[in-house]
Amino acid sequence: MAVEVRLPNIFRPVAAGRASVRAEGATVGEVFEDLVRQYPELRASLLTPEGELHRHLNVFVNDDDIRYLGKLDAKVNDEDIVTLMPAVAGGA
Repeated sequence: MAVEVRLPNIFRPVAAGRASVRAEGATVGEVFEDLVRQYPELRASLLTPEGELHRHLNVFVNDDDIRYLGKLDAKVNDEDIVTLMPAVAGGA
């Protein structure tokens, strides 16, 4: 299944500056595998060395947070939109 993956500004340089790319997979984990195949430099930003979802990355399928859908096992369907959003913290 092909999905659209929306990339934040910080990830775009490794994807030729594109704001979104297409990736294949039936789960978020499979989509990530395809993304890393296409853009190997993304691996460290998406996954830990153990292959787990990076804790500072928020991922949504359409408008749903994958933490509540099974994380990397969350199902995706054709034409879903997967949005990657690095967590932001700070302030005083």
